[in-house]
Amino acid sequence: MKSDTIAAIATALSDAGIGIIRISGPEAIAVANRVVVNKKKEHTLKNWQTHTIHYGFVEENGTILDEVMVSVMKAPRSYTTEDTVEINCHGGVLLTKRVLEAILHAGARMAEPGEFTKRAFLSGRIDLSEAEAVMDLIQAKNQFSMQASIKQLRGSVAEKVKSLRAALLYEIAFIESALDDPEHISTEGYSEKLGKITQKLLGEIGKLIASAEDGLLRKEGIRTVIVGKPNAGKSSLLNLLVGEERAIVTDIAGTTRDALEESIRLKGISLNIIDTAGIRSTDDVVEKIGVERAMQYAKEADLILYVVDSSRPLDENDRQIIEMIRDQKVIVLLNKSDLEAAVSETDLQEAFGGREVSMIRTSAKKNSGIEEFEQLLEQMFFHGEIRSEDEVVITSMRHKEALCEAYDSLKMVQKSLEDDMPEDFYSIDLMSAYASLGRIIGEEVGDDLVNEIFSKFCMGK
Repeated sequence: MKSDTIAAIATALSDAGIGIIRISGPEAIAVANRVVVNKKKEHTLKNWQTHTIHYGFVEENGTILDEVMVSVMKAPRSYTTEDTVEINCHGGVLLTKRVLEAILHAGARMAEPGEFTKRAFLSGRIDLSEAEAVMDLIQAKNQFSMQASIKQLRGSVAEKVKSLRAALLYEIAFIESALDDPEHISTEGYSEKLGKITQKLLGEIGKLIASAEDGLLRKEGIRTVIVGKPNAGKSSLLNLLVGEERAIVTDIAGTTRDALEESIRLKGISLNIIDTAGIRSTDDVVEKIGVERAMQYAKEADLILYVVDSSRPLDENDRQIIEMIRDQKVIVLLNKSDLEAAVSETDLQEAFGGREVSMIRTSAKKNSGIEEFEQLLEQMFFHGEIRSEDEVVITSMRHKEALCEAYDSLKMVQKSLEDDMPEDFYSIDLMSAYASLGRIIGEEVGDDLVNEIFSKFCMGK
Protein backbone atom coordinates (compact mmCIF):
# COMPACT_ATOMS: atom_id res chain seq x y z
CA MET A 1 0.00 0.00 0.00
CA LYS A 2 1.30 3.43 -0.97
CA SER A 3 2.07 5.73 1.96
CA ASP A 4 2.12 9.06 0.15
CA THR A 5 -0.56 11.75 0.47
CA ILE A 6 -3.29 11.98 -2.17
CA ALA A 7 -5.94 14.56 -3.03
CA ALA A 8 -8.91 14.82 -5.39
CA ILE A 9 -12.22 16.58 -5.88
CA ALA A 10 -14.81 14.35 -4.18
CA THR A 11 -17.93 16.01 -5.61
CA ALA A 12 -19.21 16.32 -9.16
CA LEU A 13 -17.54 18.98 -11.26
CA SER A 14 -20.44 21.35 -11.82
CA ASP A 15 -21.68 24.81 -10.88
CA ALA A 16 -22.96 23.68 -7.49
CA GLY A 17 -23.23 25.33 -4.09
CA ILE A 18 -20.37 23.31 -2.58
CA GLY A 19 -17.30 21.50 -3.88
CA ILE A 20 -15.31 19.17 -1.64
CA ILE A 21 -11.61 18.39 -1.98
CA ARG A 22 -10.48 15.32 -0.03
CA ILE A 23 -6.89 14.86 1.17
CA SER A 24 -5.66 11.58 2.70
CA GLY A 25 -2.30 10.22 3.81
CA PRO A 26 0.44 10.68 6.42
CA GLU A 27 1.03 14.31 5.38
CA ALA A 28 -2.64 15.25 4.88
CA ILE A 29 -2.74 17.57 7.89
CA ALA A 30 0.61 19.15 7.06
CA VAL A 31 -0.42 19.73 3.42
CA ALA A 32 -3.77 21.25 4.42
CA ASN A 33 -2.04 23.38 7.05
CA ARG A 34 0.06 24.99 4.30
CA VAL A 35 -2.97 26.26 2.37
CA VAL A 36 -5.61 26.87 5.07
CA VAL A 37 -5.57 29.97 7.27
CA ASN A 38 -7.92 31.45 9.86
CA LYS A 39 -9.28 35.01 9.96
CA LYS A 40 -5.94 36.27 11.24
CA LYS A 41 -4.17 34.53 8.33
CA GLU A 42 -2.58 32.05 10.77
CA HIS A 43 -1.82 28.43 9.79
CA THR A 44 -3.41 26.68 12.79
CA LEU A 45 -4.94 23.57 11.21
CA LYS A 46 -2.18 21.32 12.58
CA ASN A 47 -3.45 22.10 16.10
CA TRP A 48 -7.10 21.22 15.46
CA GLN A 49 -8.71 18.27 17.24
CA THR A 50 -9.89 15.25 15.24
CA HIS A 51 -13.45 15.18 13.95
CA THR A 52 -13.92 18.93 14.12
CA ILE A 53 -14.87 21.41 11.44
CA HIS A 54 -13.55 24.96 11.21
CA TYR A 55 -14.11 28.17 9.28
CA GLY A 56 -11.20 29.59 7.31
CA PHE A 57 -9.69 30.50 3.95
CA VAL A 58 -7.59 28.77 1.32
CA GLU A 59 -4.63 30.82 0.22
CA GLU A 60 -1.59 30.37 -2.01
CA ASN A 61 1.39 32.73 -2.06
CA GLY A 62 -0.51 35.19 0.11
CA THR A 63 -3.55 35.32 -2.21
CA ILE A 64 -6.94 34.25 -0.81
CA LEU A 65 -8.56 31.75 -3.19
CA ASP A 66 -11.79 31.00 -1.34
CA GLU A 67 -13.72 31.09 1.94
CA VAL A 68 -14.06 27.50 3.19
CA MET A 69 -15.14 25.09 5.92
CA VAL A 70 -12.49 22.47 6.76
CA SER A 71 -13.00 19.16 8.60
CA VAL A 72 -10.19 17.11 10.12
CA MET A 73 -10.30 13.34 10.75
CA LYS A 74 -7.16 11.83 12.23
CA ALA A 75 -6.07 8.23 11.79
CA PRO A 76 -7.42 5.66 12.24
CA ARG A 77 -10.92 7.15 12.57
CA SER A 78 -11.42 8.11 8.94
CA TYR A 79 -12.71 6.60 5.70
CA THR A 80 -9.23 5.50 4.63
CA THR A 81 -7.95 4.95 8.24
CA GLU A 82 -5.33 7.61 7.40
CA ASP A 83 -5.21 11.28 8.40
CA THR A 84 -7.88 12.90 6.26
CA VAL A 85 -8.86 16.52 5.62
CA GLU A 86 -11.88 17.64 3.61
CA ILE A 87 -12.09 21.22 2.37
CA ASN A 88 -15.59 22.48 1.58
CA CYS A 89 -15.29 25.36 -0.87
CA HIS A 90 -17.74 27.11 -3.19
CA GLY A 91 -18.68 24.76 -5.98
CA GLY A 92 -17.73 26.49 -9.20
CA VAL A 93 -15.76 24.25 -11.57
CA LEU A 94 -12.89 26.71 -12.04
CA LEU A 95 -12.70 27.56 -8.34
CA THR A 96 -12.73 23.93 -7.16
CA LYS A 97 -9.97 23.03 -9.58
CA ARG A 98 -7.94 26.04 -8.44
CA VAL A 99 -8.18 25.00 -4.77
CA LEU A 100 -7.12 21.46 -5.74
CA GLU A 101 -4.11 22.86 -7.59
CA ALA A 102 -3.03 24.73 -4.47
CA ILE A 103 -3.23 21.51 -2.45
CA LEU A 104 -1.18 19.62 -5.05
CA HIS A 105 1.41 22.41 -5.03
CA ALA A 106 1.55 22.06 -1.23
CA GLY A 107 2.75 18.47 -1.41
CA ALA A 108 -0.10 16.08 -2.25
CA ARG A 109 -0.37 14.10 -5.46
CA MET A 110 -3.47 13.55 -7.59
CA ALA A 111 -5.40 10.48 -6.47
CA GLU A 112 -6.04 7.64 -8.90
CA PRO A 113 -9.67 6.60 -9.60
CA GLY A 114 -11.06 4.84 -6.54
CA GLU A 115 -7.85 5.24 -4.56
CA PHE A 116 -9.51 6.48 -1.36
CA THR A 117 -11.76 3.42 -1.21
CA LYS A 118 -8.86 1.20 -2.27
CA ARG A 119 -6.90 2.45 0.74
CA ALA A 120 -9.87 1.71 2.98
CA PHE A 121 -9.88 -1.85 1.60
CA LEU A 122 -6.11 -2.37 1.84
CA SER A 123 -6.09 -1.11 5.43
CA GLY A 124 -8.78 -3.65 6.35
CA ARG A 125 -11.51 -1.15 7.22
CA ILE A 126 -13.80 -2.62 4.58
CA ASP A 127 -13.66 -5.83 2.55
CA LEU A 128 -13.85 -6.03 -1.25
CA SER A 129 -17.61 -6.64 -1.38
CA GLU A 130 -18.19 -3.55 0.78
CA ALA A 131 -15.82 -1.52 -1.41
CA GLU A 132 -17.77 -2.54 -4.52
CA ALA A 133 -20.98 -1.53 -2.75
CA VAL A 134 -19.66 2.04 -2.52
CA MET A 135 -19.57 2.34 -6.31
CA ASP A 136 -22.89 0.53 -6.68
CA LEU A 137 -24.46 3.01 -4.27
CA ILE A 138 -23.14 5.97 -6.27
CA GLN A 139 -24.45 4.45 -9.53
CA ALA A 140 -27.78 3.17 -8.14
CA LYS A 141 -30.55 3.53 -10.72
CA ASN A 142 -33.52 2.62 -8.53
CA GLN A 143 -34.69 2.14 -4.95
CA PHE A 144 -33.88 -1.57 -4.87
CA SER A 145 -30.34 -1.03 -6.14
CA MET A 146 -29.78 1.69 -3.55
CA GLN A 147 -31.08 -0.43 -0.67
CA ALA A 148 -29.12 -3.50 -1.78
CA SER A 149 -25.93 -1.43 -1.98
CA ILE A 150 -26.48 0.00 1.50
CA LYS A 151 -27.02 -3.49 2.94
CA GLN A 152 -23.88 -4.75 1.20
CA LEU A 153 -21.93 -1.73 2.43
CA ARG A 154 -23.05 -2.60 5.97
CA GLY A 155 -21.65 -6.10 5.50
CA SER A 156 -24.65 -8.29 4.57
CA VAL A 157 -22.79 -10.17 1.83
CA ALA A 158 -19.52 -10.27 3.78
CA GLU A 159 -21.19 -11.71 6.88
CA LYS A 160 -22.87 -14.46 4.88
CA VAL A 161 -19.66 -15.33 3.03
CA LYS A 162 -17.62 -15.36 6.23
CA SER A 163 -20.19 -17.68 7.84
CA LEU A 164 -19.95 -20.11 4.92
CA ARG A 165 -16.15 -19.98 4.94
CA ALA A 166 -16.03 -20.61 8.70
CA ALA A 167 -18.11 -23.76 8.24
CA LEU A 168 -15.81 -24.95 5.45
CA LEU A 169 -12.65 -24.14 7.41
CA TYR A 170 -13.85 -26.18 10.39
CA GLU A 171 -14.24 -29.27 8.22
CA ILE A 172 -10.92 -28.66 6.44
CA ALA A 173 -9.14 -28.35 9.79
CA PHE A 174 -10.77 -31.54 11.07
CA ILE A 175 -9.74 -33.54 8.00
CA GLU A 176 -6.17 -32.23 8.07
CA SER A 177 -5.91 -32.97 11.81
CA ALA A 178 -7.26 -36.47 11.33
CA LEU A 179 -4.79 -37.15 8.52
CA ASP A 180 -1.90 -35.87 10.66
CA ASP A 181 -2.94 -37.72 13.83
CA PRO A 182 -5.06 -40.76 12.89
CA GLU A 183 -4.35 -42.47 16.23
CA HIS A 184 -6.15 -39.83 18.26
CA ILE A 185 -8.71 -38.43 15.78
CA SER A 186 -11.16 -40.93 14.32
CA THR A 187 -12.93 -40.38 10.99
CA GLU A 188 -15.42 -43.19 11.60
CA GLY A 189 -18.86 -42.04 10.45
CA TYR A 190 -17.42 -38.74 9.24
CA SER A 191 -18.38 -39.27 5.59
CA GLU A 192 -22.06 -39.36 6.47
CA LYS A 193 -21.71 -36.24 8.64
CA LEU A 194 -19.79 -34.37 5.91
CA GLY A 195 -22.44 -35.33 3.36
CA LYS A 196 -25.13 -33.61 5.45
CA ILE A 197 -22.95 -30.55 5.98
CA THR A 198 -22.14 -30.15 2.27
CA GLN A 199 -25.82 -30.59 1.40
CA LYS A 200 -26.73 -27.77 3.80
CA LEU A 201 -23.98 -25.53 2.39
CA LEU A 202 -25.06 -26.30 -1.17
CA GLY A 203 -28.58 -25.21 -0.24
CA GLU A 204 -27.37 -21.90 1.19
CA ILE A 205 -25.04 -21.15 -1.73
CA GLY A 206 -27.68 -22.25 -4.22
CA LYS A 207 -30.13 -19.79 -2.68
CA LEU A 208 -27.60 -16.97 -3.10
CA ILE A 209 -26.98 -17.94 -6.73
CA ALA A 210 -30.73 -18.01 -7.38
CA SER A 211 -31.06 -14.52 -5.88
CA ALA A 212 -28.50 -13.22 -8.38
CA GLU A 213 -30.89 -13.42 -11.34
CA ASP A 214 -33.43 -11.24 -9.57
CA GLY A 215 -30.72 -9.06 -8.04
CA LEU A 216 -28.94 -8.30 -11.30
CA LEU A 217 -32.20 -7.60 -13.11
CA ARG A 218 -33.45 -5.29 -10.39
CA LYS A 219 -30.10 -3.53 -10.20
CA GLU A 220 -29.48 -3.07 -13.94
CA GLY A 221 -33.08 -3.14 -15.18
CA ILE A 222 -34.94 -5.67 -17.32
CA ARG A 223 -33.87 -5.42 -20.97
CA THR A 224 -37.31 -5.28 -22.56
CA VAL A 225 -37.94 -5.32 -26.31
CA ILE A 226 -41.30 -4.42 -27.86
CA VAL A 227 -42.01 -6.38 -31.04
CA GLY A 228 -45.00 -6.70 -33.32
CA LYS A 229 -46.06 -6.13 -36.88
CA PRO A 230 -46.55 -2.55 -38.15
CA ASN A 231 -49.45 -0.56 -36.68
CA ALA A 232 -49.99 -3.00 -33.81
CA GLY A 233 -49.62 -0.13 -31.34
CA LYS A 234 -46.01 -0.64 -30.18
CA SER A 235 -45.10 3.05 -30.19
CA SER A 236 -48.39 3.98 -28.52
CA LEU A 237 -47.61 1.47 -25.78
CA LEU A 238 -44.12 2.93 -25.30
CA ASN A 239 -45.57 6.44 -25.00
CA LEU A 240 -48.10 5.17 -22.46
CA LEU A 241 -45.43 3.48 -20.32
CA VAL A 242 -43.03 6.44 -20.51
CA GLY A 243 -45.79 8.96 -19.83
CA GLU A 244 -44.94 11.25 -22.73
CA GLU A 245 -44.89 11.34 -26.52
CA ARG A 246 -41.49 9.79 -27.19
CA ALA A 247 -42.33 7.78 -30.31
CA ILE A 248 -44.04 9.03 -33.46
CA VAL A 249 -47.49 7.50 -33.84
CA THR A 250 -49.33 7.56 -37.20
CA ASP A 251 -51.72 5.37 -39.17
CA ILE A 252 -48.96 4.80 -41.75
CA ALA A 253 -47.43 1.33 -41.48
CA GLY A 254 -43.64 1.29 -40.99
CA THR A 255 -43.34 4.68 -39.25
CA THR A 256 -40.77 3.33 -36.78
CA ARG A 257 -37.59 2.58 -38.72
CA ASP A 258 -34.98 2.37 -35.96
CA ALA A 259 -34.90 1.36 -32.30
CA LEU A 260 -35.93 3.85 -29.63
CA GLU A 261 -34.66 3.21 -26.09
CA GLU A 262 -36.17 4.47 -22.82
CA SER A 263 -35.73 3.60 -19.14
CA ILE A 264 -38.82 3.57 -16.94
CA ARG A 265 -39.83 2.38 -13.47
CA LEU A 266 -43.01 0.51 -12.63
CA LYS A 267 -43.58 -0.12 -8.89
CA GLY A 268 -39.83 0.05 -8.27
CA ILE A 269 -39.01 -2.27 -11.19
CA SER A 270 -36.68 -0.78 -13.81
CA LEU A 271 -37.34 -1.56 -17.46
CA ASN A 272 -34.88 -0.66 -20.19
CA ILE A 273 -37.38 -0.62 -23.04
CA ILE A 274 -36.51 -0.77 -26.72
CA ASP A 275 -39.26 0.01 -29.23
CA THR A 276 -38.41 -1.57 -32.58
CA ALA A 277 -39.52 -1.36 -36.17
CA GLY A 278 -42.63 -3.33 -37.09
CA ILE A 279 -41.61 -6.79 -38.30
CA ARG A 280 -42.85 -7.61 -41.79
CA SER A 281 -41.56 -8.56 -45.23
CA THR A 282 -40.56 -5.37 -47.04
CA ASP A 283 -38.57 -4.21 -50.06
CA ASP A 284 -37.83 -0.81 -48.48
CA VAL A 285 -34.06 -0.82 -47.82
CA VAL A 286 -34.20 1.41 -44.71
CA GLU A 287 -37.20 -0.39 -43.20
CA LYS A 288 -35.54 -3.74 -43.90
CA ILE A 289 -32.51 -2.69 -41.82
CA GLY A 290 -34.88 -1.66 -39.01
CA VAL A 291 -36.59 -5.06 -39.12
CA GLU A 292 -33.23 -6.86 -38.98
CA ARG A 293 -32.21 -4.77 -35.95
CA ALA A 294 -35.54 -5.51 -34.27
CA MET A 295 -34.92 -9.24 -34.65
CA GLN A 296 -31.40 -8.90 -33.22
CA TYR A 297 -32.62 -6.90 -30.21
CA ALA A 298 -35.29 -9.54 -29.61
CA LYS A 299 -32.66 -12.30 -29.41
CA GLU A 300 -30.77 -10.43 -26.65
CA ALA A 301 -33.82 -9.45 -24.55
CA ASP A 302 -34.64 -10.49 -20.97
CA LEU A 303 -38.30 -9.94 -21.81
CA ILE A 304 -40.31 -9.66 -25.02
CA LEU A 305 -43.46 -7.55 -25.14
CA TYR A 306 -45.26 -8.93 -28.17
CA VAL A 307 -47.91 -6.40 -29.17
CA VAL A 308 -50.76 -7.90 -31.18
CA ASP A 309 -53.43 -5.82 -32.89
CA SER A 310 -56.42 -7.76 -31.56
CA SER A 311 -58.71 -6.07 -34.09
CA ARG A 312 -56.92 -7.79 -37.01
CA PRO A 313 -56.54 -11.55 -37.59
CA LEU A 314 -53.10 -13.12 -37.20
CA ASP A 315 -51.15 -13.21 -40.45
CA GLU A 316 -47.82 -14.45 -41.77
CA ASN A 317 -45.93 -11.59 -40.10
CA ASP A 318 -47.34 -12.62 -36.71
CA ARG A 319 -46.35 -16.23 -37.32
CA GLN A 320 -42.80 -15.12 -38.18
CA ILE A 321 -42.61 -13.15 -34.92
CA ILE A 322 -44.00 -16.03 -32.85
CA GLU A 323 -41.47 -18.43 -34.34
CA MET A 324 -38.67 -15.98 -33.47
CA ILE A 325 -39.68 -15.47 -29.81
CA ARG A 326 -41.11 -18.91 -29.10
CA ASP A 327 -38.42 -19.90 -26.53
CA GLN A 328 -38.09 -16.54 -24.72
CA LYS A 329 -39.83 -14.88 -21.78
CA VAL A 330 -42.83 -13.30 -23.45
CA ILE A 331 -45.81 -11.21 -22.42
CA VAL A 332 -48.40 -10.98 -25.18
CA LEU A 333 -50.30 -7.68 -25.12
CA LEU A 334 -53.57 -7.96 -27.00
CA ASN A 335 -53.76 -4.29 -27.88
CA LYS A 336 -56.69 -2.26 -29.21
CA SER A 337 -59.03 -4.16 -26.91
CA ASP A 338 -61.45 -1.21 -27.18
CA LEU A 339 -62.22 -2.40 -30.76
CA GLU A 340 -64.08 -5.52 -31.85
CA ALA A 341 -61.81 -8.52 -31.32
CA ALA A 342 -60.56 -10.52 -34.31
CA VAL A 343 -57.96 -12.49 -32.29
CA SER A 344 -58.61 -14.52 -29.13
CA GLU A 345 -56.32 -15.90 -26.42
CA THR A 346 -57.05 -19.37 -27.81
CA ASP A 347 -55.86 -18.35 -31.27
CA LEU A 348 -52.54 -17.15 -29.82
CA GLN A 349 -52.15 -20.19 -27.58
CA GLU A 350 -52.48 -22.39 -30.67
CA ALA A 351 -50.05 -20.20 -32.63
CA PHE A 352 -47.48 -20.72 -29.82
CA GLY A 353 -47.95 -24.48 -30.19
CA GLY A 354 -49.88 -24.87 -26.95
CA ARG A 355 -47.15 -23.28 -24.81
CA GLU A 356 -48.37 -21.41 -21.72
CA VAL A 357 -47.93 -17.73 -22.57
CA SER A 358 -48.86 -14.77 -20.38
CA MET A 359 -51.46 -12.57 -22.07
CA ILE A 360 -53.03 -9.25 -21.14
CA ARG A 361 -55.72 -7.29 -22.97
CA THR A 362 -54.59 -3.68 -23.30
CA SER A 363 -55.69 -0.48 -24.93
CA ALA A 364 -53.10 2.26 -25.35
CA LYS A 365 -55.96 4.53 -26.37
CA LYS A 366 -58.02 3.83 -23.21
CA ASN A 367 -54.95 3.49 -20.92
CA SER A 368 -56.01 0.03 -19.75
CA GLY A 369 -54.09 -3.13 -18.82
CA ILE A 370 -51.04 -1.43 -17.25
CA GLU A 371 -51.82 -2.52 -13.66
CA GLU A 372 -52.15 -6.14 -14.76
CA PHE A 373 -48.87 -5.76 -16.66
CA GLU A 374 -47.05 -4.52 -13.51
CA GLN A 375 -48.38 -7.43 -11.43
CA LEU A 376 -47.34 -9.93 -14.09
CA LEU A 377 -43.82 -8.49 -14.18
CA GLU A 378 -43.37 -9.16 -10.44
CA GLN A 379 -44.63 -12.72 -10.85
CA MET A 380 -42.38 -13.46 -13.83
CA PHE A 381 -39.13 -12.01 -12.48
CA PHE A 382 -39.43 -11.68 -8.72
CA HIS A 383 -41.72 -14.60 -7.84
CA GLY A 384 -44.60 -12.24 -7.14
CA GLU A 385 -43.08 -10.58 -4.10
CA ILE A 386 -40.33 -8.26 -2.95
CA ARG A 387 -37.59 -10.06 -1.04
CA SER A 388 -37.49 -9.48 2.72
CA GLU A 389 -35.24 -6.83 4.22
CA ASP A 390 -33.11 -9.46 5.97
CA GLU A 391 -32.50 -11.58 2.90
CA VAL A 392 -29.10 -11.34 1.23
CA VAL A 393 -29.42 -10.64 -2.50
CA ILE A 394 -26.48 -10.98 -4.89
CA THR A 395 -26.25 -8.07 -7.34
CA SER A 396 -22.73 -8.61 -8.72
CA MET A 397 -21.82 -10.93 -11.59
CA ARG A 398 -18.36 -11.35 -10.06
CA HIS A 399 -19.92 -12.57 -6.82
CA LYS A 400 -22.26 -14.92 -8.68
CA GLU A 401 -19.36 -16.49 -10.60
CA ALA A 402 -17.42 -17.07 -7.36
CA LEU A 403 -20.50 -18.64 -5.75
CA CYS A 404 -20.99 -20.94 -8.75
CA GLU A 405 -17.36 -22.07 -8.48
CA ALA A 406 -17.80 -22.79 -4.77
CA TYR A 407 -21.01 -24.68 -5.53
CA ASP A 408 -19.27 -26.85 -8.14
CA SER A 409 -16.44 -27.62 -5.70
CA LEU A 410 -18.92 -28.80 -3.07
CA LYS A 411 -20.62 -30.99 -5.67
CA MET A 412 -17.20 -32.55 -6.24
CA VAL A 413 -16.99 -33.24 -2.49
CA GLN A 414 -20.31 -35.05 -2.70
CA LYS A 415 -19.08 -37.06 -5.69
CA SER A 416 -15.97 -38.08 -3.73
CA LEU A 417 -18.18 -39.14 -0.82
CA GLU A 418 -20.37 -41.23 -3.11
CA ASP A 419 -17.28 -42.87 -4.63
CA ASP A 420 -15.85 -43.51 -1.14
CA MET A 421 -12.65 -41.63 -1.96
CA PRO A 422 -9.93 -40.95 0.70
CA GLU A 423 -10.39 -37.96 3.04
CA ASP A 424 -7.67 -35.87 1.39
CA PHE A 425 -9.87 -35.66 -1.73
CA TYR A 426 -12.57 -33.98 0.36
CA SER A 427 -10.05 -31.50 1.71
CA ILE A 428 -8.87 -30.41 -1.75
CA ASP A 429 -12.37 -29.52 -2.97
CA LEU A 430 -13.42 -28.00 0.34
CA MET A 431 -10.35 -25.74 0.15
CA SER A 432 -11.25 -24.82 -3.44
CA ALA A 433 -14.75 -23.77 -2.30
CA TYR A 434 -13.20 -21.80 0.58
CA ALA A 435 -10.90 -19.95 -1.84
CA SER A 436 -13.72 -19.18 -4.29
CA LEU A 437 -15.82 -17.61 -1.55
CA GLY A 438 -12.76 -15.68 -0.37
CA ARG A 439 -12.57 -13.88 -3.71
CA ILE A 440 -15.89 -12.20 -2.96
CA ILE A 441 -14.54 -10.41 0.11
CA GLY A 442 -11.02 -9.93 -1.26
CA GLU A 443 -9.13 -12.56 0.72
CA GLU A 444 -8.20 -14.65 -2.32
CA VAL A 445 -7.62 -12.06 -5.04
CA GLY A 446 -4.55 -10.82 -6.86
CA ASP A 447 -3.39 -7.25 -7.34
CA ASP A 448 -4.59 -7.19 -10.96
CA LEU A 449 -8.21 -7.83 -9.99
CA VAL A 450 -8.07 -5.27 -7.17
CA ASN A 451 -6.69 -2.65 -9.56
CA GLU A 452 -9.34 -3.49 -12.16
CA ILE A 453 -12.19 -3.11 -9.67
CA PHE A 454 -11.03 0.23 -8.28
CA SER A 455 -10.18 1.67 -11.70
CA LYS A 456 -13.94 1.87 -12.35
CA PHE A 457 -14.46 4.26 -9.44
CA CYS A 458 -14.73 8.02 -9.80
CA MET A 459 -11.61 10.05 -9.04
CA GLY A 460 -12.57 11.40 -5.60
CA LYS A 461 -13.83 8.09 -4.21
